[in-house]
Amino acid sequence: LFIAIPRPPPHTHARTSELLEQQQTNKQKMAAAAQVRSKTADARADADADMEDEEEVLPYSLIEKLQDAGINAADLKKLKDAGFNTSQSIVFAMRKDLLAIKGLSDQKVDKIIEAARKSTDAGFVTCTQLVTRNKRRFMLSTGASKLDQMLGGGVESCSITEMFGEFRCGKTQLCHSLAVMAQLPPNMGGANGKVVYIDTEGTFRPERLRQIAEGKGVSAEAAMDNIVYARCYTSEHLVQLLVEAASLMVNDDDRFALLIVDSIMGGFRVDYHGRGELSERQQQLGRVLSKLKKMSEEFNVAVVLTNQVMSDPGGGCAFMPSHPKPVGGHILAHSSTTRLMLRKGRAEQRVAKIFDSPWLPESECVFEIYGGGVRNGSD
Repeated sequence: LFIAIPRPPPHTHARTSELLEQQQTNKQKMAAAAQVRSKTADARADADADMEDEEEVLPYSLIEKLQDAGINAADLKKLKDAGFNTSQSIVFAMRKDLLAIKGLSDQKVDKIIEAARKSTDAGFVTCTQLVTRNKRRFMLSTGASKLDQMLGGGVESCSITEMFGEFRCGKTQLCHSLAVMAQLPPNMGGANGKVVYIDTEGTFRPERLRQIAEGKGVSAEAAMDNIVYARCYTSEHLVQLLVEAASLMVNDDDRFALLIVDSIMGGFRVDYHGRGELSERQQQLGRVLSKLKKMSEEFNVAVVLTNQVMSDPGGGCAFMPSHPKPVGGHILAHSSTTRLMLRKGRAEQRVAKIFDSPWLPESECVFEIYGGGVRNGSD
């Protein structure tokens, strides 16, 4: 007997193949999703590692870490109240300055200094090690590529850049431009950092910052929120503001990239009179400049100073008039890393010249002031 076995209809094979394809597609989707999750986890792990690395390479060591060396919390609080927020600030200080703090004896000061020196790299290093250490430095763009090129890439961190010249030669305009540029990402010439702006002449204008920020395509409100401003009235007030600025750089959640003093000699020229007080003025100026230099290296920030000028009646003749000289004397000249002389040009153009630098050749370039800050000018 032959029993006829019915064949499955053709559409049954089609459904089976569709189910197999769907199962294979689902497996592929699951594998792809797992791969995405794995990549996401790896990316998060890398981001966490990067954040840990960034925390490890902070240019300073908090003073609270000295507790591990046996320094009690009460003495550390006295140091912080006196303006010493990092181990580096202890190393940079004179022993007599630490002894002036009420409640710290000779034995305590010696123990604190020894612990701070052990926690920092304040000793000798090889030139190769120094090159590696200096890789953390950055350059801030001024907004004018020719001026940046003349400065070797821009305004350097861990150093003092001084700009001097007559009125209306672009000093304050460059400061306003740098205050915005410092907040931009590195690929746009900035350093992703906040700015401390100390104004001794009353020339700071938020309206100008708004123009520059809008010209760079960034939020004006965000740019102004990232600038910490203080109006300075005397040279003693400047010393106090620098102590507060150091505390801000330690306690703020975001890092700082730039410290501007416009201008450095504004208060000193008013507070001290005549040759009788010249020696006292220069000593106080030297202490302020030393503080600025130490802050630039302690927090890896760029310090920009503007400076006034004075005429030199006996420096020229009828046919060759003398150029204005920067005030501040040799104290300021030796403290500044790079000195930039500015002078007026045609219309909105200004001329910048390297006046003194340990590594840049003497040269000059033309830049132009416009609504968005500064830019290259026509030679």
